Amino acid sequence: VQLQASGGGLVQAGGSLRLSCAASGRTFSSSSTMGWFRQAPGKEREFVAVIRWSGDSTYYADSVKGRFTISKDNAKNTVYLQMNSLKPEDTAVYYCAFRSVSGSSYASRYAYDYWGQGTLVTVSS
Repeated sequence: VQLQASGGGLVQAGGSLRLSCAASGRTFSSSSTMGWFRQAPGKEREFVAVIRWSGDSTYYADSVKGRFTISKDNAKNTVYLQMNSLKPEDTAVYYCAFRSVSGSSYASRYAYDYWGQGTLVTVSS
């Protein structure tokens, strides 16, 4: 599986960005899940959001709930992360990730098999 993330950039606090992650290389099963993680300088990579390839099940980190929305376009094999009301603490490199199964470990970075290259989001105050 190849994942190509894009859409990062510099935005002022309160602004919005939409990240995209295009996936290729395999047929996705109904149990596949795609997640977004982020890593700020000097910090561990942390879970942001996840969506199941089949259906509309989504989960979010508490820190982004109500501000970020994860969605997908199955026809384009693409997952999006709409980020609104951005804060300086959202500044990080954002990574998309894929795993072929679903389940309760979706928030663990170790549960994912494939990763995109990351896209930098910088939120100025």
